[in-house]
Amino acid sequence: MFGVVKDPAGAIVPDAKVTLRNAITGYEKSTVTDTAGAYRFNNIPQNNYRLTAEAPGFAVTSQTIDVRSSLPMTVDITLDLGAASTTLNVTTSGALVETDPSTHQDVDRSAFLKLPVSDPGQQLSQAITASSGGVAADANGFFHPLGDHAQVSYMIDGQPISDQQNKVFSTQIPANALQSMELITGSPSAEFGDKSSLIVNATVRSGLAAKPFGSIDASWGTFGTWSGSIAFGMGTAKFGNFIVVNAVDSGRFTDTPQFAVFHGRGNNSSILDRIDWQPNGLNAYHLNLFVARNWFQAPNAYDQLAQDQKQRVMTWMIAPGYQHTFNDHMLLTVNPFVRRDQVNYYASRKPTILSRLPRTAFSRTTAWWPTSPTSTPSTPSSWGPGCSRRGCSRTFSWASRIRRSIRCA
Repeated sequence: MFGVVKDPAGAIVPDAKVTLRNAITGYEKSTVTDTAGAYRFNNIPQNNYRLTAEAPGFAVTSQTIDVRSSLPMTVDITLDLGAASTTLNVTTSGALVETDPSTHQDVDRSAFLKLPVSDPGQQLSQAITASSGGVAADANGFFHPLGDHAQVSYMIDGQPISDQQNKVFSTQIPANALQSMELITGSPSAEFGDKSSLIVNATVRSGLAAKPFGSIDASWGTFGTWSGSIAFGMGTAKFGNFIVVNAVDSGRFTDTPQFAVFHGRGNNSSILDRIDWQPNGLNAYHLNLFVARNWFQAPNAYDQLAQDQKQRVMTWMIAPGYQHTFNDHMLLTVNPFVRRDQVNYYASRKPTILSRLPRTAFSRTTAWWPTSPTSTPSTPSSWGPGCSRRGCSRTFSWASRIRRSIRCA
């Protein structure tokens, strides 16, 4: 979105403050007009906004803006001269009323920062589950939109991804790399196809026309979990770059089949880099580079303690994009991409070994009693260990899975 701020006579107004804000999501961006009175907002999530302009000696002017496509918008602003007295006007506004017929939920980055994170390597799945009422969570990053399983389509800066985005089969773009998401659960537009129970239309953060910004985060918690991330972005009016690096390691990386957690360690690491270049107002280029890795132990049950299966997931993606604006009603968008998910399963080094647990922790006593007193053997040595004339008893470990037959007469 770009435009020029003018006074009632049509003269440009430099150094005017222009603010774009959505009161529901909390999204807000501000800029100052240059010497030509021009302003520009890049990478705006699709939503309704209130555009406000103010300058010394002029009255505050605002209007409603509806952003529903990636088509560049030209919005010029005319400021009225300020009065000598202050007047308070109370008016109604339709800024919060949307005309989009689809059932959707708009989630901004400000909401990501408030959501709890408890599943290592699945920030995006948790953000989707916690932000939409029609999504039910499942194990290991799975979720069910509208009761369906894995019927989700992702649109990342125009790139379609219809594969499952959970830690077992793939990796996810981290939530702190996204600027916003539109979660569509009903009546999607014709531009979306394939899996349509839930459509995640996401916009990656950009450094275009931004002053240097960044963050460093670190956290630790139970199960020996630690995580860290570094994000940095900057740019000029024509060039921008944003990069984010994430890493997490946990002793409970996946959901285990038992209440007790053992053999569940894993880690995730990812790097995402977005590069933008806008040589002029008609052409725009961007490039998304993404690489990620999951490594984790396959969770065991009590009868598999000696097993040591592991799994590794490698993902890389290259997604360039190009946009050319012909006029206010026609836009050409080209988004070629290549993406690869590779899953390697590593079997246990001793696949046939049987586990033995301490008898004090998991043991069981089984007794067999004689059915016919006349068939009792004459010597105790032939009864077997743990047997007597009154019966047989022996303690077996649950984890051994060794079946023995002891006959006592």
